[in-house]
Amino acid sequence: MKDAGFIIASYVVTFASIGLFSFAVLRRSRSAARDIRPEDRPWS
Repeated sequence: MKDAGFIIASYVVTFASIGLFSFAVLRRSRSAARDIRPEDRPWS
């Protein structure tokens, strides 16, 4: 049990970095989607 703090901290850092990466990807994709003309958007 002496390594529990390290293990928990590792999980926190891992999930936080995944969350930040996901946020950054979504933010960039939304800003890129605004630059595309409406007739060139296959998803709309």
